Amino acid sequence: MIHFACRRLAGLGLGGALAATIALGQPATPRGGTPPPPRVPEGVRAYRDVAYVEAGHPRQVLDLFVPENAPVPLPLIIWIHGGGWAAGDKAGCPPLRQGFAQRGYAIASLNYRLSQHAVFPAQLEDCKAAIRFLRARAKTYHLAADKIAVWGSSAGGHLVALLGVTGDVKAFDVGTHAESSSRVQCVLDDYGPTDFLQMDAHRILSARMVHNDARSPESRLIGGLITEAANAAKVARANPVTYARPGDAPFLICHGDQDPLVPHHQSELLFAALKAAGVPVRLNTVTGGGHGAGFGGAALEQIRRDFLEHHLQGAKNSAANWPAAMRSSTAAVK
Repeated sequence: MIHFACRRLAGLGLGGALAATIALGQPATPRGGTPPPPRVPEGVRAYRDVAYVEAGHPRQVLDLFVPENAPVPLPLIIWIHGGGWAAGDKAGCPPLRQGFAQRGYAIASLNYRLSQHAVFPAQLEDCKAAIRFLRARAKTYHLAADKIAVWGSSAGGHLVALLGVTGDVKAFDVGTHAESSSRVQCVLDDYGPTDFLQMDAHRILSARMVHNDARSPESRLIGGLITEAANAAKVARANPVTYARPGDAPFLICHGDQDPLVPHHQSELLFAALKAAGVPVRLNTVTGGGHGAGFGGAALEQIRRDFLEHHLQGAKNSAANWPAAMRSSTAAVK
């Protein structure tokens, strides 16, 4: 993954502030470009730029990859990209790169409106619209409508966390396919923000990004300075911790303890809230890992595979025996 140096946002113009956020959850990208699309494996059919909102915004599209020879209906992994809610693209799609289509999963990768197009909760509304669309079209694409995982990193991690805890919050379900639920069966949250107001207080010493700034990604997301009292309700509305309740989807949270953009403490907050609510959750700390840097390796990959196979395929593997609230760690890979 590409990780641009984080520059202090205060004093930067909007363009400079945006450039400091592009590293959030995207695979290696040519300078100034978008992530190169992964190769579609043999035996996998690709549906590109499928509109999940009829006559909607150009960003309201997804790519869908369906294995042609796997048993149907297919469990579905939905990838939601990062980019500080202001950049990024569906093209990267790590689950496709990492071979999950060959393991019998359909994979969707979606775009959503960015903060320069619309402020929160538009991003969450788009993700929910995409889930409802895919459920409504489950028979067409041979999908298992009751076996959907969401996976995202950084800003995408924030959005998948919200999806995991707002399955029954109807206020965010707007638009078509209202008969279909946007609830998901499990969540893979890679270093997503939670409580914006606590980010600066828990930065690592080398971090230079200032979140309590009017030009920060978080302030642009809600449409105002996050520390202003008038915006307190908007900040709380964008915080997954606000919604944690019994019955929410199981979570696998992965976060590097040396993340310079999203402090590890953000995932600690979510872990604590989910644990208190009795929601199954595992927090895996990537020791020495940064903002996605150092993620990978056999141990972490096995944790993810076990989690998905247990919750989407019913496998009686190690994940079936995880404690209700579990901490673990894997070493960052070079």
